[in-house]
Amino acid sequence: MTKRKLRINGHSHLLPYPEEIPDFMREKEIFWIDEDKKFMLQKGWKRPVTDSSFFLNEKLEWMERYKIDHAVVLNLSQLYGNGLRVEEMKKALRFQNDFNAKIQQNHPKKFTCGFVVHPGFVRGALWEIERCVEELDLKLLCLPTHYMDSIGTWRCIFDEENEPIFELASKYNLAVEIHPYDGEKFIKLENTSWRFHLIWMLAQCADAYHFLTLNGYPDKYPNMRVCFAHGGQLAQINLGRRIQGFDGRPDLFEGKVHPRKSVGHKNIFFDTLVHDTRSLKLLLENQKSSQILAGLDDPYPLGEMESEPQSSYPGKILDLALEQEVITEVEKDEIWSDNVLQWLFGDDQKKKEDLVNKIIS
Repeated sequence: MTKRKLRINGHSHLLPYPEEIPDFMREKEIFWIDEDKKFMLQKGWKRPVTDSSFFLNEKLEWMERYKIDHAVVLNLSQLYGNGLRVEEMKKALRFQNDFNAKIQQNHPKKFTCGFVVHPGFVRGALWEIERCVEELDLKLLCLPTHYMDSIGTWRCIFDEENEPIFELASKYNLAVEIHPYDGEKFIKLENTSWRFHLIWMLAQCADAYHFLTLNGYPDKYPNMRVCFAHGGQLAQINLGRRIQGFDGRPDLFEGKVHPRKSVGHKNIFFDTLVHDTRSLKLLLENQKSSQILAGLDDPYPLGEMESEPQSSYPGKILDLALEQEVITEVEKDEIWSDNVLQWLFGDDQKKKEDLVNKIIS
């Protein structure tokens, strides 16, 4: 497919510079960056900016340094809009989508960007999907694993009420990214020792995968291709338990699709961010190498970043997997390029070629 070996990062993030964030975001304490670019903040919350490559110019330098040809920029998890007043949520999400569209328009060689909608308000979500696809030329829909609906109940993204969103995603031939966040808002445990990032985020991905497959959406919406962040890691180790549960208690799964049917499905992808080669091997054995794409989750500290204490660098897990004969050289190249393109564009060869030509021009 590619004219030379490309390295496309399928899971990246980008912060606006402080001056790019509109005043209402700070005034309403929705989200902002301090002037020194040391912290990202929300009401009652702040998190350190742990690497300069959170920002555009520094990100471009970082990509050049590590020979990353192109990056897929997801939305910021802090801007899913859960718990905001409807009008504030709409404005915040529109800011995120317009920001990402501007990045993609100004740097098409370097970035493909996603957009976000709030599934708690389906009609508005459909309008925003149409705007982002038809006016902004964005082709990647970013969705949370879980969201708060209009009456304050937390739901899984693959709830049947959201089928109009998936129908439109399939109509537009969209890639979809499923990413966890906000677990501490509905899992009633004290937020200590980073438990929601280290454990519960992975459980959230497994829960979303559970309902995507039980509802048969990979076949029902054949032009929608879903990628799970962080390798859908707990979904891999949990597969046998789900199969035994389905077989052992069929009364609980009336009208649902057997978990086996979605294993290795061509419309379900997982990124490589699982942190060790044993986990990567299980992912590959479950899902086939064609369904795995490179994802660094940069520049977050749980991403694959340069780190002396972890003796890490971007791309390390694939280098180790090749060294340990978990993958072949061909599979490694496909994970870095062809599989990312397949997730983004499906069988649209022209779109794939257009992006490759932009990258190598």
